[in-house]
Amino acid sequence: MIKKFNVELEGQLEFYEQYLKVVNPNLTYEDIFRNNSDGILNANLLEFKLNITDLNACLFQAIKYLSSMRIKGEPIPSNILLVSLNTATIYLYKSEDYLDEIEKVYIGGASRKNVGFFAKDYVSKLEYGENQSDEFSLIQLLRENKYTKIHIDENCIVGWAEKYYRENPQARKADFIGDTTGKVRIIGEIREPDKFKEYIYPYAGKNNVRFQYLMDRLNDALQKKNLGAFYTPEPYVDKSIELVRQAIARVPQGNDYIILDRCAGTGNLEKRLTDEELSHCIVSTIEYYEYKVLLELLGSKVRYIIPPTEKEDTFNMGLVRGADALSEEYINNPVIKQYIDNPKCTVILFENPPYVETTSLEHQRTKQSVTSSAWKNTFVVKEMKKEVKGAVSNDLSNAFIWSAFKYYLRQPTDSYVVYSPVKYWKSQHLINKEFLSGFAFNRRHFHTHIDACIMCALWSNVDANIEAIKITGYDIMANNRLSLPVELSIVRVHELFSTKYYNKENFEEFSYDGILTGLNGLEADSDVKCRIKPLYSKEMLGYLVADSVGFDNPDAKSSLLVAGRYNGNGCYLKRDDYLSKLPMFCASRYILYNREWTERARIMKSADGADKFFNDVKNGKLNQFLLKCLVFTCFEMQNHMRTFIGSDNRFYRNELCLDITNGETIASKDLKKIKIGEKENELFEMWKALLKWAKKTKNYNPTFTYGVYQIFAELNTFTRDEETGENKPDYPELNGALKSLKQKVKEYYITEIVPTLFEYEFLK
Repeated sequence: MIKKFNVELEGQLEFYEQYLKVVNPNLTYEDIFRNNSDGILNANLLEFKLNITDLNACLFQAIKYLSSMRIKGEPIPSNILLVSLNTATIYLYKSEDYLDEIEKVYIGGASRKNVGFFAKDYVSKLEYGENQSDEFSLIQLLRENKYTKIHIDENCIVGWAEKYYRENPQARKADFIGDTTGKVRIIGEIREPDKFKEYIYPYAGKNNVRFQYLMDRLNDALQKKNLGAFYTPEPYVDKSIELVRQAIARVPQGNDYIILDRCAGTGNLEKRLTDEELSHCIVSTIEYYEYKVLLELLGSKVRYIIPPTEKEDTFNMGLVRGADALSEEYINNPVIKQYIDNPKCTVILFENPPYVETTSLEHQRTKQSVTSSAWKNTFVVKEMKKEVKGAVSNDLSNAFIWSAFKYYLRQPTDSYVVYSPVKYWKSQHLINKEFLSGFAFNRRHFHTHIDACIMCALWSNVDANIEAIKITGYDIMANNRLSLPVELSIVRVHELFSTKYYNKENFEEFSYDGILTGLNGLEADSDVKCRIKPLYSKEMLGYLVADSVGFDNPDAKSSLLVAGRYNGNGCYLKRDDYLSKLPMFCASRYILYNREWTERARIMKSADGADKFFNDVKNGKLNQFLLKCLVFTCFEMQNHMRTFIGSDNRFYRNELCLDITNGETIASKDLKKIKIGEKENELFEMWKALLKWAKKTKNYNPTFTYGVYQIFAELNTFTRDEETGENKPDYPELNGALKSLKQKVKEYYITEIVPTLFEYEFLK
């Protein structure tokens, strides 16, 4: 008798429980439930319905899943099995019969808008519930491992490249895409499949021009970081060309001019220039396969490519010999030098320099954070370090910017149009030049996943001390058009929190036999590398980290803990002097509640208003503001102060919270002085409700003093729902109270805290 199901997932799980035993008992549900589908088992895509009433629509949904898999670089199962659970019927289709449809790109959910598709006849129909012969055929199908080959195109090549590098960690771009033209003919996986011979057809294109806008994404993960190159979207290119034309307009009458781009990639900055403008361009790129595309697209249009033609020794381990813009050889390139040395030639640099951070997770995982910093030993960086001190030389883009003014721009009418995060000017003070014009662009559109501000600026080669500039910001909309403009200001930062606000006083009585904590607020593991000593004092309230001027990795750069953080970068808080330190913590949370692309990498933390701040703290003008900061601190989730017993057998109590179950906290005592308004009263009432629900949880410890984060981390537990696969809260009232509080804290922060942070230049 065929079993009937009311819930589709119940039928799926029973199906797999029954057939995995005879197909592959080692597979788990996690192995099967992939790509948002109902299951991928060997070379079979399964789509379940309680009752299939429209085979065409059901098949089209499966085709969309396969389309998504192709784009991600996943093998395409040869079999499509549509399962009608309540009739125990399976319809078999072959994916190769629908390859044209699979190789299309679909927008939106796979289960939507499927009516109207017309399918061919199914290959076979299996009545697996009551027909033993059909059930045997089903088992044989589920054991199959044959895949349908797909064609590589611009929609899927990035996914297949990522798969290739995951499975072949030592491989590089040459091994994957190759090239059949020029002096170096490394065929590459896509043209002569070996690892993927069961999955893809050979790519027939002789060159890689079809992938010109994706070349930066086709490098292996480490090379992406080493080269730092990324794509510039066309709407932004068009705006930056406006700046180039302003620079051309500055060329003195009778002068020749060149437009130099030392990191041109495949030349997408130049492709929108006119033929006349291109005839003044000198371009180069260090990555070999980008160079080959650059030659194909612009070789006949620009004044010069470095090198102008490919030689036997041009290919140099995936790079281009003679095209390293940071080398002494490049600076002395005779073709460029003839223009630099000519006073009747105006120099315009037009670049989107690479950005590299060799301390990234990719480098750490591959243990190549040191070797991949080879660019730090180049001629330009060595010379730069003689004039520029500190961490400024750690950014590859800074080496391009510094060398532009050092070696190429000589006259007041020379210009530099450059893309880069604003920190080189705002906080690092790398250049002090005259600003002529500029734009702000959203970093997300540069083949990244972060909403942040990238500045494209036009600088003249004239010295100037400027404290603030204004630029016009544009996002890119869904139709690939620019958004309405927004005017943005960029103000320089001079002082760090650590130099002005960190507490450098010694405690009267202290010892180094305490504990250190991790980012999660608990005691750090004994095997972690500690950068500070485990100080303990009765005067110690906690440890505050408000590191860095920017908001990269904001949660790692912002901490509030009951004891010192193992890797330092903060200051200990004293019980009698903590309130004046809290604005640092508040400022460090800015980007969490202001996620617009215009804010990240433009707004930074500073201590430039320290003198005014200390004076107004002393005269009492900021008493209520500091108490508002305390309110925010008590309810902000990044306050990771917890109550626990340390390995030193001391009881560490969270004093910056409002749980007075076991007596007053420092925060509760100080907040008796605040003028309670409607917003504060609402937060306090929400806290009472939250604590009430927290006390009803199984893990609640009545001897502890709880803050919001400890309630979230230890008491707000979840259980996985076997029917839906979702994690459901064990205490819905508590979970809901936490969510509601978080929203109110955000509103309080934006209205009550942020304006004063800007007024006293904690944010700038």
